[in-house]
Amino acid sequence: MSERSARRVTLVLGGVRSGKSRYAQELASRGQRVAMIATAEACDDDMRQRIARHRAERPVNWTTFEAPLAVEDTLLEYGNQFDVVLVDCLTVWTANIMQAEASDERRILARAGRLAEALRSISASVVLVSNEVGSGIHPTTEIGCAYRDLLGFVNQRIAAAADEVILLVAGCPLIIKQPVEALA
Repeated sequence: MSERSARRVTLVLGGVRSGKSRYAQELASRGQRVAMIATAEACDDDMRQRIARHRAERPVNWTTFEAPLAVEDTLLEYGNQFDVVLVDCLTVWTANIMQAEASDERRILARAGRLAEALRSISASVVLVSNEVGSGIHPTTEIGCAYRDLLGFVNQRIAAAADEVILLVAGCPLIIKQPVEALA
């Protein structure tokens, strides 16, 4: 993956506990110089445990950037210094942006557009993780519905910019979109 010709943007989607983060880490580990952009903040015990588990599963030689809001800026600043950048995850990033932008759909989708542009402008391959929430339970609150819809729109924008999209179901990868050269 270190060669410019092998540069690829991959979106890995899946439900909760589908294996998407583990699969994305396997993809990212193909690079020699790997960076991780983490979007989660340790705001409660559950999240602290998740973060600790993810850290323990990552190779120690990876560089980690904590960017709960500034994923696109972090990619632009550091993306050319690595073979692969793993972004985990857009689900949390979207929630963080919703809170920071007072759930302003226009501004949130503009941020997703800037992220899609950043993906195209760096030399590193990028693997992004996000939840597929459209197949889940219908939220019972207005904010829950707004979040589900916004995450769906964010995922669509990133999938459009991605070379490949992979859906994880019960730990099994399903190819949704693949590069044209893979079809030959």
